[in-house]
Amino acid sequence: MRSPAMAHSSPRPSSSSAPSAASGRMPSAASGRMPSAASGRAPHPLGPDSLTWKYFGDVRTGMLGVWIGAIQNMYPQLGAGVEDHSVLLREPLQRVARSVYPIMGVVYDGDRAADTGAQIRGYHTTIKGVDAEGRRYHALNPETFYWAHATFFMLIIKTAEYFCGGLTENEKEQLFDEHVQWYRMYGMSMQPVPESWEAFQAYWDRQCREELEINQATLDIFSLRIPKPWFVLMPTPLWDQIFKPMVGAQRWIAAGVFDPVVRERAGMRWTPGDEIVLRLFGKLVEIAFTAVPDEIRLHPRAVAAYRRAEGKIPADAPLVEAPAFMAPPRDRRDMPMHYLPPHRSLLDRVGSLVHTTFSLAGVRPGARNRGKAA
Repeated sequence: MRSPAMAHSSPRPSSSSAPSAASGRMPSAASGRMPSAASGRAPHPLGPDSLTWKYFGDVRTGMLGVWIGAIQNMYPQLGAGVEDHSVLLREPLQRVARSVYPIMGVVYDGDRAADTGAQIRGYHTTIKGVDAEGRRYHALNPETFYWAHATFFMLIIKTAEYFCGGLTENEKEQLFDEHVQWYRMYGMSMQPVPESWEAFQAYWDRQCREELEINQATLDIFSLRIPKPWFVLMPTPLWDQIFKPMVGAQRWIAAGVFDPVVRERAGMRWTPGDEIVLRLFGKLVEIAFTAVPDEIRLHPRAVAAYRRAEGKIPADAPLVEAPAFMAPPRDRRDMPMHYLPPHRSLLDRVGSLVHTTFSLAGVRPGARNRGKAA
């Protein structure tokens, strides 16, 4: 595989032991540890004053679920790993919902963010193989790992652009700088990371034009069906009638958010009328969310982070984890690639429910606009 980020932009300095994308060889693959460009500097986590805190935990990012799933999988090495190792098609709702917790943690866990980043890096150590074209892949290949991170950064940019009122150029530059700081939490090589917002835009355009492909993992996202989870007390036909149009709507949003070259490659149609409707829909979402309190607008991991920052809960309070019912299938729980939510006692779960209920009931009007992304 080519390495456009290294060949066409000014790469950040890195250890000479960093692997090439073509070789697929990974130093320290067993531990997942990659040479760092931090020059011995301890990574500094993002905080409540960052724009990334403001936007990344916003539930509106979920409206781009099909977009980010597809754009990630279009990267050949990442798509191959998903095809060979993922259980996304088997339990898509639980898989995405539980994975979001540690992913959010790399942004919101404060002094523990680097530990969360190392945890995520560790999930990827055994995801490797050879794809259908005979190309070797490894999830800890620096270019592959960074591509996934780049899509999360662009998820913020596009969510803010379409559903949160937009961003100034200065805000985009700030978010770029924060995404570099955020990426350091993983302890990965910084070599693939572009030097500036302008260089990143060139990197993104190059990836869309030269690297991305419509593979089986991408087609699976486009045709995704969400099976009814076992814990949902609803007839399956009713469940399907609810979620089928929701997935279709996300597919339509993805078509609008894709770069034109990607949209064309995917065979998707998009008209000026579609663009007008999407922009109007985005404006309605933006207006509606001005009345949504942070406790609902933000992911639970983000809500807890703000509470720690405000001194409402201890700084060393246990991190918010995914509910146990979101755990992976029983036959895969011993695999190192899966985040396994900790089992909690019934008393713990009741206490958490009571705490959340009273927190929502006691939302102060003045606190509802804190850091609001709309």
